[in-house]
This record gives sequence, C-alpha cells and structure tokens, in this order.
Amino acid sequence: MTLEIEPIGEVVEGRTEVADDYWGGIESVIQLDEKFPLDAVQGLPEFSHLIVLWHFDQASPADVEYHARCPRGNATWPATGTFAHRNHRRPNQLAQSFPRLLQVDGLRLRVADLDAVVGTKIYDLSPYFAEMGPRGPVLEPTWPREMLVDYWSEK
Repeated sequence: MTLEIEPIGEVVEGRTEVADDYWGGIESVIQLDEKFPLDAVQGLPEFSHLIVLWHFDQASPADVEYHARCPRGNATWPATGTFAHRNHRRPNQLAQSFPRLLQVDGLRLRVADLDAVVGTKIYDLSPYFAEMGPRGPVLEPTWPREMLVDYWSEK
C-alpha cells in the first residue's frame, strides 16, 4: 500500500540556505493552506511547542543511502545504519522538528527553532504534549551530542 499525502502548508519566512549547523536564533513562519478554516488552529496558542513533519524536498532521492555510514563522513564516529540517522539520506526523506510556537496570526504560525528552510512543504503539525514524549530514561551514544554541538548555536 502506498500512502499519498498533500502538504498542509509551507515555510514562507526564515532561513533560506541548507546547512548542517547554526540553526539557533532563527524565526520562521509556517503558512498553512488557505483551504483550512481559521478555527483549525483554535487552541494552538496555548501550547509552547509543536511537532512539525516535513519533507527534505530540496534533497535528491539519489542521496538516500541504505548502508551503514559514519555520520557526516567523520570516521571518528561509528558507522551506523540508515535508521540510526536523522538526515535527508533516509528512505522517505521525512523530518520531524519541535519548534517553539511564538505566535498564531490566522493561518500563519511564527516559530523558532524550526530547522527547515523557506519553501519546505509541511505535511503535518500538532502541539507537543509532554505526556506523549519519551517515557523512562533517554539513552544515546556520545556521537550525536558531539556532532550536534553547534546545531542550535547562532552563526
């Protein structure tokens, strides 16, 4: 079975260049499709964070890699499989971000810490519920922290 989904909106303001790091301090605007009634966002301003599902639509399907590889090509980090990465080389080239919701103005959502560029299609969004977040201790190896040390830094 194939799933076909339509975008619900698009990033219309914010960062324009794709990069691995320095996403800190960037505010973006998600413009939801005008087909949605204004009350589709009713209650959303009461939340501090969103979960945003988007597509790496500026990446090429040829970038997808199924084999284990060192993150960012750095041989000091262990080779890990496709499903241990969070980049555009994944099979469906989907991404998930957890931006802070700053303002709701009609169907325009101003957010901070959305690591998607202008023109990116948004396929779903919802408020972040702490109760639906990870349960129990969160475990991870050391390489993601090392790799992402400058991810949320400002340029």
